[in-house]
Amino acid sequence: MNKSILGLRTTIYRVPDLQKAKEWYTDVFQTQPYFDEPFYIGFNISGYELGLYPEGDEPIGEKRTHGVESYWGVENVEKEYARFLSLGATKHTSPRNVGGEIVVSCVLDPWNNVIGLIYNPHFKVND
Repeated sequence: MNKSILGLRTTIYRVPDLQKAKEWYTDVFQTQPYFDEPFYIGFNISGYELGLYPEGDEPIGEKRTHGVESYWGVENVEKEYARFLSLGATKHTSPRNVGGEIVVSCVLDPWNNVIGLIYNPHFKVND
């Protein structure tokens, strides 16, 4: 059976200050952007796209929705959670085991976007 859904490719975070966000995401993901324009900044995070998009007049803070969570794979959720907090993220959900060996947590970036962190030893990238 041919699958029409190929899997996660891109997560985009909307930010009011693209330059500050570029600096912050460069630090926390320890990666320089591969695409850097006034309308979009793109990072390649182990083959997946993390994009920064300048927001317009959309409200931020309390009115921002947290309905979508994308989880970035890490080897140690507790360690990365603490590192993100030390670099200016704020707590959203503390690290917790969600079954078996799988551990997840979420932080909020300085612009209130949810960043999920996950350790899942069962995850394999399929072609």
